[in-house]
Amino acid sequence: MTDVQSNESIHRALGLTDDEYSQIVEILDREPNYLELAMFSVMWSEHCSYKSSRIHLRRFPTAGDHVLVGPGEGAGVVDVGDGIAVAIRIESHNHPSAIEPYQGAATGVGGILRDIFSMGARPIAVMDPLRFGPLDDARSRWIAEGVVSGVSGYGNSVGVPTIGGETVFDETYADNPLVNVFCLGVMPTERLVLGRAEGVGNLAVLLGSSTGRDGIGGVSVLASAGFSDDEAEADKRPSVQVGDPYEEKRL
Repeated sequence: MTDVQSNESIHRALGLTDDEYSQIVEILDREPNYLELAMFSVMWSEHCSYKSSRIHLRRFPTAGDHVLVGPGEGAGVVDVGDGIAVAIRIESHNHPSAIEPYQGAATGVGGILRDIFSMGARPIAVMDPLRFGPLDDARSRWIAEGVVSGVSGYGNSVGVPTIGGETVFDETYADNPLVNVFCLGVMPTERLVLGRAEGVGNLAVLLGSSTGRDGIGGVSVLASAGFSDDEAEADKRPSVQVGDPYEEKRL
């Protein structure tokens, strides 16, 4: 695709700003095609790049005598002594949960469980700090009920309990809830696995539930958008992944 006007409308639909589109043109030294726009929209999304929060995240300490794994891997890992380490992961699934509360929250839990056991740890507990609009608002109540059910339902299906959480109701979150999920895992320190592969000729094996059209464009369409129009929200529901806790439990 080389039509500038068409690309301009597409990049906004994919969650890219006009400034970001100009940067892409400068990087490529030409107009991007649709595939390239889709790739940039994913990699430059808030979900993948943390473009608005990275500057604040840098203020936190990330190294220490007991820190085995810091930023860059699926989860942080801390040595707690006696040959035992804990893996820690927290994630937000705000916008997917605003569109499809149950699946948005459920796949948030699924994602952090994956990040924990892919480090070599066994997930043992889930927690959920949540923020919703007032309960006397029908939409906020619908979101709250779906999110709580999604978090607990996914964790229970996998066999990892939700041991605690925190819930606040305020007008601030009426249009866009905050859905944070936390997972803790434990493992012997020698079982630590890092997300890297070395050598030529290694086989790549994809494990997980069957791939479908659900979730396509989710990080770009949902992660940096705002919602208010009911029809627009309905159109974006297919961008929310459908979780498969039983397949993840097998893994």
